[in-house]
Amino acid sequence: MGKNGVFICIEGLDGSGKTTQAELLTERLYKSYNAVYTAEPSHGKTGTFIRECCLYEEKRLPTAAEALLFAADRIEHGENVIKPALAEGKLVICDRYIYSSLAYQGSAGLSLAWIKKINSYALKPDFAIFIDASPERVLERLQRKKSVMETLEIQKKVREVYLKFVEKGELIRIDGDKPKDAVTDALCSKVLSLLKIFK
Repeated sequence: MGKNGVFICIEGLDGSGKTTQAELLTERLYKSYNAVYTAEPSHGKTGTFIRECCLYEEKRLPTAAEALLFAADRIEHGENVIKPALAEGKLVICDRYIYSSLAYQGSAGLSLAWIKKINSYALKPDFAIFIDASPERVLERLQRKKSVMETLEIQKKVREVYLKFVEKGELIRIDGDKPKDAVTDALCSKVLSLLKIFK
């Protein structure tokens, strides 16, 4: 890798296994690529507010307000966590990033162009991967209290948006319905092949 590191994000529906897979990927690549794991909403001021005050309320925030909060968190996260790690030459693996905003708020009716505009100051990932699991299966996996976005109807719409970005070549699809170890192997194989271009 170059001295400025590499930034990748892992996307997926809630319950798709993306967090587990992002953590396993970080573990596998920690020694060889100095990999670090991070996630959104972040643990910064804005991200903490989102997690504590927005996600588990009975009523969802106005969609534009959601998008603005996530964009603000993304900028704070980038400046305070991602950019410093990249400057140290690390491989940054981020659990959720801009495609989550495009998928979740976009599927709720917001203009994708507007979401991209308010995220224009956010750092662009070197590549992004979508762990694709069926909405029915992901909701079965969720044992914890579900957030305001974790309904079957919403998750189906979110997946449709993600798949459009796969079709455009902006997201790389990994089959998330396979057994966990098989998903991990496929994800690691794909990431390692992509990292070759940064050596």
